[in-house]
Amino acid sequence: MREGLKRSVRYWYLRLLRIQATPHEVALGMALGVFAGLLPILPFQIVVAVTLAFIVGGSKIAAALGTWITNPFNWVPFYMLCYYIGKTVAPFDIPSFDPTRLEMAHMLELGWKFFAAMLAGGLVIAVPGMIITYFATYKAVTLYRQRKAERAARAERPK
Repeated sequence: MREGLKRSVRYWYLRLLRIQATPHEVALGMALGVFAGLLPILPFQIVVAVTLAFIVGGSKIAAALGTWITNPFNWVPFYMLCYYIGKTVAPFDIPSFDPTRLEMAHMLELGWKFFAAMLAGGLVIAVPGMIITYFATYKAVTLYRQRKAERAARAERPK
C-alpha cells in the first residue's frame, strides 16, 4: 500500500510539472487550488478554484489538482482547525461544531455566524498556504524544466 501511495503521489507531481503552461500559470493555478482547497466550502472547492484560475489566467488543471490539499482523509481535522481558528478570530459566539456534518449546506443551516467563523478560520490558513504554494510550485516547475532542457542538450551533443 505504501508503495502504491508513493507511486500515485509521484505520478500527480509529474503531471503537475508537465502541464503545458508557463511556470507562472502553473504556480498560480496550483496556489488558487490550494487556496480554495483550504476553505470550508465542500463540495464547491474545485469549481471555485477553476473559476478563479480562469479569471486570473492560471492553469485550470493545476487549480483542480491543488484542491486535493484537503481530501477525505483529512477533512475532519482540517475543519476542526478552521472552527477553532475561526472561533478565536470571530467577534461573536458561534454554535458548536459537529465533525460528522461537513457539508457547506449543513454549516449554512447553523447560521451565517457559524459559516462566517469557519470561513475566517479557513482564510487564516488559506492565504499563507496559497503564497507558499505559489513560490514552491514555481520553483519546482522551473527546476524541472531546466533539468529537462539540460538532459536534452546533453543527448543532442555529438559523442
